[in-house]
Amino acid sequence: MTERIDPALPKVELHLHFEGAAPPAFIRGLAREKNLDISRIFTEDGGYAYRDFWHFLDVYEAATTTLQTPADFARLTTAVLEDRAQDGVIYAETFLSPDFCGGGDVGAWKEYLHAIREAATQAEQTLGIILRGIITPIRHFGPERSRPIAICAAETAGEFITGFGIAGDEKQFHPRDFTWAFDCAREAGLRLTAHAGEWGGPDSVRDALDHLRPERIGHGVRAIEDPSLVDRLAEDRIVLEVCPGSNVFLGIYPSFGAHPVAQFRDRGVRVTLSTDDPPFFHTTLTREYAALSQAFGWTEDDFRAINLDAARAAFCDEGTRNRIIQTIEGRA
Repeated sequence: MTERIDPALPKVELHLHFEGAAPPAFIRGLAREKNLDISRIFTEDGGYAYRDFWHFLDVYEAATTTLQTPADFARLTTAVLEDRAQDGVIYAETFLSPDFCGGGDVGAWKEYLHAIREAATQAEQTLGIILRGIITPIRHFGPERSRPIAICAAETAGEFITGFGIAGDEKQFHPRDFTWAFDCAREAGLRLTAHAGEWGGPDSVRDALDHLRPERIGHGVRAIEDPSLVDRLAEDRIVLEVCPGSNVFLGIYPSFGAHPVAQFRDRGVRVTLSTDDPPFFHTTLTREYAALSQAFGWTEDDFRAINLDAARAAFCDEGTRNRIIQTIEGRA
């Protein structure tokens, strides 16, 4: 019998695309304010409309055209964190790209970042949710565009900007093409993650590990097709940022029951659970937990253990980590 999972169970989310978490109504409202016609990206009932992953990228980028000023991003921060807090999230890390916040110019990026941080601080005070940022160049924009993004990351590394990664179409370019950007971020003290093994096969995960040397992999689920790679993930304690609902919605797996997340856990790989781009995939972490409980019989104890692993893998200072762990364990 499937156990009912308490929606208020404290949750940690490590794989969340900032603009991709924007409620459709929020983006439609901004479009009206700015007299932008992006009606083509919405369904009749007001959701996001796209055919496949690559069309999703186009729709995502069209939605970002409404986000034009630091004030817009401050409002986005509030909207995203209100949604996350309602879902029981107490700590989140979000992917931020200076490509969308000032075009990769350090000075402009700092203005956007200031606005985002102010809104995040207000949300922490009023909602109790903590946010940290992971800077990501967009892979399909190319290696040269990744360099100024890495410089933006290095120039603003600190308490709030704590990580660096890469997102976008993983079929474009090779991980080795982005080693300069990752080395720059590493030297600045940023923690590293990389999208791989979603649309690319096991080799994409192996190449990311070999050339970029991250401690976490975004998605990484296609690694299950290579048992030796799964062993490597377990032995090297690489953490997977798994987004089952996203994978099912996009057709990588036909159902939650067919998803390999439980196999990874059984093989000793540390996994975390996230929503990726929740409004695009019509999901929340509460819904993810319910579907996984039904598929695998997972209980609140399983999800509590997964959230503790996520807290230990979070790109934050030890004081923040301890606060998160105490809340998950019910000691806060």
